Amino acid sequence: MTMEASGRLVKTNRGVDLVLARSLALPIAEAWGFLTAPELTEQWFGPWEGDGRAGGSVRIRMRFEESMPAIRARVLACEAPNRLALHTVDEYGSWELDLFLEEDGDEDTLLRFVHHLDADSEVGDIGPGWEFYLDLLVAATEGTERPGFDQYYPSMREAYVALRPQ
Repeated sequence: MTMEASGRLVKTNRGVDLVLARSLALPIAEAWGFLTAPELTEQWFGPWEGDGRAGGSVRIRMRFEESMPAIRARVLACEAPNRLALHTVDEYGSWELDLFLEEDGDEDTLLRFVHHLDADSEVGDIGPGWEFYLDLLVAATEGTERPGFDQYYPSMREAYVALRPQ
């Protein structure tokens, strides 16, 4: 089973953002925990250690990657329970990410994930990866089966490449 690409590209003053959204069947305080508590981030992205406060730095072990690489992230903002902003650095370069939570009724939370793209970013590779990780988050919060990466890549690659203006 292949998945449909849900991301969109949005022009901003600084360039282009990749924006994805997911509905989480959790109150906002619990959803915040899945973005910030190491024992919960471990369930969908990977555990982290370090100083998770704004201005701090953390090391994240990406649990669902083949070699489980570690990435460094500087915490740009940590505004519970609404915004987490990170600047990550690994062997592939550096990325700026924003995660926004907002209440969606009494028991649900809307997550808006924003990856601020560089001009040379390969959205055809980046988009499917974030789709996969965000669906891992949904599976972790709902206690459902985890998707496999092969459901996302390479099948979504061309849909994301087509989003980029030529």
